[in-house]
Amino acid sequence: MTQNAPLAVGLDIGTTKIVAVVGRLNEHRKIDVLGIGKSKSLGVQRGVVANITLTIESIQAAIKMAEDNSGLKITEVMVGIAGQHIRSMQHSDYIMRDDAEAIINVVDLENLKRNVDNLVMMPGEQILHALPQEYRVDGDSNIINPQGMYGSRLEANFHIVVGQIASIKNIARCVEQSDLMVGDITLEPLASADAVLAEEEKDAGVVLVDIGGGTTDIAIFKDSIIRHTAVIPFGGKVITEDIKEGCEIIEKQAELLKVKFGSAWPGENKENEIVSIPGLRGRPPKEISLKTLSKIINARVREIMESVIAEIRNYQQNDPRKRLIAGIVVTGGGSQLKHMSQLVEYLTGMPTRIGYPNEHLASGYVKELASPVYATSIGLLSMALENRSAPMAYDPNESEVPAPPTEEILKAEELEVEGAPDQTGSAMAPPRKDPFWKGFVSGIKEWLENDDIE
Repeated sequence: MTQNAPLAVGLDIGTTKIVAVVGRLNEHRKIDVLGIGKSKSLGVQRGVVANITLTIESIQAAIKMAEDNSGLKITEVMVGIAGQHIRSMQHSDYIMRDDAEAIINVVDLENLKRNVDNLVMMPGEQILHALPQEYRVDGDSNIINPQGMYGSRLEANFHIVVGQIASIKNIARCVEQSDLMVGDITLEPLASADAVLAEEEKDAGVVLVDIGGGTTDIAIFKDSIIRHTAVIPFGGKVITEDIKEGCEIIEKQAELLKVKFGSAWPGENKENEIVSIPGLRGRPPKEISLKTLSKIINARVREIMESVIAEIRNYQQNDPRKRLIAGIVVTGGGSQLKHMSQLVEYLTGMPTRIGYPNEHLASGYVKELASPVYATSIGLLSMALENRSAPMAYDPNESEVPAPPTEEILKAEELEVEGAPDQTGSAMAPPRKDPFWKGFVSGIKEWLENDDIE
């Protein structure tokens, strides 16, 4: 392990659980997980904070467990954003350049993106990210990177991700009141994709379906660019509710039934396969048919997948060029149901696999971490390690506590990422790959500073 490699922390604030993972990159660019903390999420509903006090308690419990496991003090976290308040849209925009004989550079791309940032949103909404899909220069289309070209009219199609300011602010407030700094922020589907998708899949065309507790997140990639995102406002918790109501048992028993005996394919079980559930105080045990259980699960999974199929069709819109050769990758806690991949493949007609976040992990990791349940948290940690140079945690036994990066350092990093023009003014920098939080985190910090938080 590279002892002086920066430490990073990913914090997944989900509907059913909150997970904190701390680690660093080793010499082979693999993640050495140093500690993990997990707590029940008590204040989040469908990815949105419903009770700030309970959410803070859950975050603190997960952070403390991660600190105890790693022996490190966590100061800053990379947080995932998801929930039913997230929506996406397509938008085209353009700029007219003053000098058509000068080559297109980073400044022109920034000016074009600035136009998109000024797009009027619905009240209470904030643009989280404007992802360029393809560019056009003077009518020439399907240009991936226009830098170095000549032209007067620069256009682009953007995939815009939008979220509710209040929901994002509440998550940031919970992190701040847990005695942590909000470092970086990313969309959870992007984090999950980073953990479980191969670059070849993103290039060929793939649909990521992350079935969480409260929501199901969808991200579609083609030509290594994210093309479509969506959030379906139900996930594994709704399946548990269905079992609870259908079998007339309490929620804890329904969850255990789902995890231990649940199957997404009813044909597997026979009518005479019975499981006995202990009755409530003074009541006889309840016998439940596994075939009935799998029928209940199958009905809800089919409903979720119908929404997924609708989103895929929205993206494709009868355009054969948008064919998704790599098929579907299902991850998240809901993907662990037996025969899930077979059912998804049957319903969609697309090749399907379960996504495990083990590709980025160094050898010797705890087997539990390779579960799809931890796809988002491992993805958040991976993205934090790739994008951060300052540590998010430190060893309390060391004499010096690492200071957070100064504003000058952060500005220097941003300039380095953007690329400065050379002496001739050509600015032949590589295409920007800035994560959306570059300008967004500072906005959250301003909100928090302007609020009177007790």
